[in-house]
Amino acid sequence: MRNRRHVPGGWRTGAFLVAAVMGAPLLSAVPAAAVHGAVPGDFNGDGYRDAVLPAPGANVAGKHGAGAVVVLYGAKSGLSTSRRATVTQNTAGVPGTAESNDGFGAATATADLNRDGYADLVVSAPYEDTTRGKDAGTVTVLWGSKQGLTSGTDLPATTPDHYYGLDLAAIGTGPGVRTEVLVAGYYGTMRFRGPFTRGGTYGSADENSDTPSIGSVALGDFSHSGIPDDVALTVRLSDLSGGEVYVNPVIGGAQQTGNGLIAATGDVNGDGYDDLVVGDPDEPEHAGVDGAPGGRVLLWYGSAHGIATDAKPVQLTQDTPGVPGASEKGDHFGGALAVADLNRDGLADIVVGAPAEDTGRPDAGQVTVIPGRRTGALGGGAYAFTQNTAGIPGADETDDSFGTTVAVGDINKDGKPELLVSAAGENDFTGAVWVLPGGTNGPTAKGSSVITAPSVGFPQRDSTLLGGNGLLGVI
Repeated sequence: MRNRRHVPGGWRTGAFLVAAVMGAPLLSAVPAAAVHGAVPGDFNGDGYRDAVLPAPGANVAGKHGAGAVVVLYGAKSGLSTSRRATVTQNTAGVPGTAESNDGFGAATATADLNRDGYADLVVSAPYEDTTRGKDAGTVTVLWGSKQGLTSGTDLPATTPDHYYGLDLAAIGTGPGVRTEVLVAGYYGTMRFRGPFTRGGTYGSADENSDTPSIGSVALGDFSHSGIPDDVALTVRLSDLSGGEVYVNPVIGGAQQTGNGLIAATGDVNGDGYDDLVVGDPDEPEHAGVDGAPGGRVLLWYGSAHGIATDAKPVQLTQDTPGVPGASEKGDHFGGALAVADLNRDGLADIVVGAPAEDTGRPDAGQVTVIPGRRTGALGGGAYAFTQNTAGIPGADETDDSFGTTVAVGDINKDGKPELLVSAAGENDFTGAVWVLPGGTNGPTAKGSSVITAPSVGFPQRDSTLLGGNGLLGVI
């Protein structure tokens, strides 16, 4: 497999001053791309979850790469491109103005922040120029209502630094501190906790600049305390295959074993504690010490004491028994992640993107589902999807990167969650998103559909990045 680091135009990808970020020993000359996309949420309160399709490279009113987010409203019949809303920084009620290369929609997250029964959407524009400086970045909450996402307020950073909003995580499990938004940036992280209001207020805002150069964040409750634990991964470091992994940063330091570039959480073994899953798609810097050829996924199990810094993770690769395929150099297995219960057995499954997998064409991409297990080794019963899978529309092409991002949510309210898979490289990087229907034993290719950039109103010929850019900016 080729180790591709191509990043299309139409979205801010120029040189970055990574060497000056608080002395961190950074390897890459570009920031870790925003890696997460929002799970579907019921933004209009009709009982159906709505899909979120970011398009951070979209041109808006002549502004190249200003960025947009498309919401496709869920229904009993599923998704239709005719039932959609497109939100940009030019949309009435949304703070700011669409400007070239802002990258609005680069990262998105969903939660009912103000606890009014409507899901809210958090959107970043990490390359927005503000009074804090060039490429300072912004984060906006779009508030749900009976009419959908009709107004927004900003979650302000407190440090004049770069790329605020490289990644986002949001959770709403209860009042006050049980509801949280976590924002990644080059200065570190910003943590906002409830109560949140539509007027833009929140209970607290805490900055952590002691752990700088954060490229990915996640939230989970690893000790079942009721209070979210923060997860932060640094951008790639010079002596690791990925970045350092922090659980509740600063407290205890980084995980002593394991590293990566993207994180997700969920209860994989059904013991009531969230588990931490990290994707490490890079090739190893030190053979046998870190990383794995072709990429890997690491799993730390939660417990009554949370996750200790010296805990050793379970490693999963395409050479793990039961996992389809084989580990090949440059596959980037672990380049996208989602953790969710796809087969309704009470256990979270691990959805893994390998956007550079060769499936007849170089870097066409693959998505693998590894079912959760209460006991025993993970890997058994795993299955995979590519664009060559029977029932999947289209066909694999070189550099499609099927599996750029993955998300899970029940769109048609039948209790069987759909799987959403993007391919940022599809059709000259205009991008596309596949919707795989939920089935009795998990998502199925039969009846799946594809949403292209032109079908949701983006006529540009390249670099729309429908579905998001994932980690393609750095792997």
